Amino acid sequence: MPPILHLSLSISLFLVLLTASTNGFSEEKNLLHSEILKDEAVARLFELGKVSDSEEFLERTFQSAASLRAGTLIRRWMEDAGLQTWVDQMGNVHGRHEGLNPREKALLIGSHLDTVIDAGVFDGALGIITALSALKVLKIRGMLGNLKRPVEVIAFSDEEGVRFQSTFLGSAAIAGVLPVSTLQVHDKSGVTVQGALRMNSIDISEDNLLQLKYDPESVYGYVEVHIEQGPVLENAGLPLGLVKGIAGQTRLKVTVKGTQGHAGTVPMKMRRDPMAGAAELIVLLESLCNQPESYLSYDDSTCTVGSAAQSLAGSLVCTVGEISTWPSASNVIPGQVTFTVDIRAMDDLGREAIIYEFSNRIHQICDRRSVLCLIERKHDADAVACDADLSSKLKSAAYAAVRRLSGDDPDDMPVLMSGAGHDAMAMSHLTKVAMLFVRCRGGVSHSPAEHVLNDDVWAAGMALLSFLETLM
Repeated sequence: MPPILHLSLSISLFLVLLTASTNGFSEEKNLLHSEILKDEAVARLFELGKVSDSEEFLERTFQSAASLRAGTLIRRWMEDAGLQTWVDQMGNVHGRHEGLNPREKALLIGSHLDTVIDAGVFDGALGIITALSALKVLKIRGMLGNLKRPVEVIAFSDEEGVRFQSTFLGSAAIAGVLPVSTLQVHDKSGVTVQGALRMNSIDISEDNLLQLKYDPESVYGYVEVHIEQGPVLENAGLPLGLVKGIAGQTRLKVTVKGTQGHAGTVPMKMRRDPMAGAAELIVLLESLCNQPESYLSYDDSTCTVGSAAQSLAGSLVCTVGEISTWPSASNVIPGQVTFTVDIRAMDDLGREAIIYEFSNRIHQICDRRSVLCLIERKHDADAVACDADLSSKLKSAAYAAVRRLSGDDPDDMPVLMSGAGHDAMAMSHLTKVAMLFVRCRGGVSHSPAEHVLNDDVWAAGMALLSFLETLM
């Protein structure tokens, strides 16, 4: 064979092999949909993270200007995924595809669009955007219409409760567990929930609030993807974990009233100092929650000390997050001190025992100090167990997603408890729920330092895609 012809054939063969290799890589990449599940999803997370009521940090509270802009943006992304969209009378943003059988029970997927003050970009938003990314992939593949049941994504208007100190406004309305009296709860400016909605042309009344509740017979289940907000997955070196339950939560407001006076003229032994009393109560709470077995007593009709203490030891956390004094001045003994208490545990009975014990000891300490103490329960939510069957399906989908992305069989999927409250808590009153946690760096959340790896966003989107494929 002439040398020139031999060289020509060699180059041709090389080009054929290169093309085949490139096409194979392209097909593999397309199957993993990184351009939507990772690249676009991450870009949208950061785009949404710029929608804020503050120029200095991320803040989106219920019915604020930024929350409305965020809702409009999310609604556009819903339409891009092939969904029909609307906003309900509690400000929740909905996107729905009816699938093959509109009369079938609908799968609901969601999370919240509001944030805390000085927030990170992933809390809440991750669950919305990964759901829309997975549905967009189905749309591009021409498979959205093959879903055997309707699928609806909901961006809940309020979960954090920052503005009105009342959590789950959006999801509780859908679940039918939001008291109508909530409409008259007011923020620090005196604006009520109803007023805030009406300022944005949403005419809400007690009657149509009750009409927001979904019929339980129309709902198949609720699935939520959320950042872990803890360090377990990072320590395990795994991107995803299944949630088996959400801790119950109680929020208290404790007010200690004493005698206001001059800091320099009232002798120490004659003071009725609410600040010192509050300090003792806060240290008591810390000790009680660190060592509940040293404080609690049970009778035979409730539970044994061992089982309750063991349950509480694994999940009990107590926090004083806010303290205020009146008047607040360096040279004045305050007349009143108020602080908040957040108590969480998977064992509802144990949580109530902690509250009972704390309340009793509050009054003992306040009597000894000759100050008046008032305790108000501001919020209660029972612990929620995730549905075994729905969780099993979600776990299998997450396992498959990790395998598809890594090429290896992962270790058994971690199963975690959630100490943080989520919209799934409210939705559990409506239907069965399942949750998937996504690894976050350092377990940090409710902070601008909150971070999720791009590949972990990809894994979460792939898990939801795999889960939706089971509905084909």
